[in-house]
Amino acid sequence: MAKQEKTNVMRLLDQKKIPYEMHDYSKTNAIAGEDVASVLGENPDTVFKTLVTVGKSKQNYVFLVPVNRELNLKKAASAVGEKSIEMIKSKDLLGLTGYIHGGCSPVGMKKAFPTVIDESAKNNEKIFFSAGKIGFQVELLVSDVERIIKYKFADITE
Repeated sequence: MAKQEKTNVMRLLDQKKIPYEMHDYSKTNAIAGEDVASVLGENPDTVFKTLVTVGKSKQNYVFLVPVNRELNLKKAASAVGEKSIEMIKSKDLLGLTGYIHGGCSPVGMKKAFPTVIDESAKNNEKIFFSAGKIGFQVELLVSDVERIIKYKFADITE
């Protein structure tokens, strides 16, 4: 069996000596977050999607929310001190972050953006998020996430 190629996210985690587990679901047709959680056999509350937004100030923000919940734009704007925020257009994602829709990770973006993780993550020992490529997730201890990205917790979901 061929050795799994590391994504940029995995290389960054390795560099910082942050333990993680890689999950490959690329041989499945799971795309939607809840399908990914199901294929991984994990509670959807522990599998997070990475959403990139833009505020009224034109500043970009990253939000991590459980795949079974929706980002509440009002709460999200409040969490980052904006009057309003909206999702960025899918076509703008690659140029802004270096990632494509469905493979966007909060780790290793072209630029570090203010990041907010839904406070429900505090209820979990570990969380899963994209490894930066469609079909791959990394699993980290919640306590280790701050070693790779700066973020704050807030109530940002519906």
